[in-house]
Amino acid sequence: MRITGTMFYYYFVCHRKLWCFSNHITLENESERVLLGKLLDEASYGREHKHILIDETVNVDFIKDWKVLHEVKKSKSIEEASIWQVKYYLYFLNQRGININKGILDYPQIKKREEVVLQNGDKEKIEKILGNIEDIVSQEKMPSLINSKICKSCAYYEYCYV
Repeated sequence: MRITGTMFYYYFVCHRKLWCFSNHITLENESERVLLGKLLDEASYGREHKHILIDETVNVDFIKDWKVLHEVKKSKSIEEASIWQVKYYLYFLNQRGININKGILDYPQIKKREEVVLQNGDKEKIEKILGNIEDIVSQEKMPSLINSKICKSCAYYEYCYV
């Protein structure tokens, strides 16, 4: 199974969203928030070669001088998911012999950056999460609602609650 960065991110956000996305129930194209994120992506870091697709699995926003991986985010609202997405990218690249040891989470709207590196135990945690993701997306029934404050701004809100 090819586990994308989006799937890894959704694992931390909501298992139901992960299941829907992975089972081709995609509502992101209709979401205003997703559209705003795409516009931000297009407007930011215009000099960089962006959207580097690796092994037809992960799509990295950009890599500066093949030394520092960058992931651009609209806000810090779900920062843990963003941090682990970058860690997954670093892990994924290292597994393929591309030794990039540092990532940067870029938040251009708030002019902030967060450095991300793989720490002791992260590789094992990532491998466990990969197994959990496979389990979640292969279930016949979608996971339960999480009823979180983030649900109201989710592209799947109407699908889950209406």
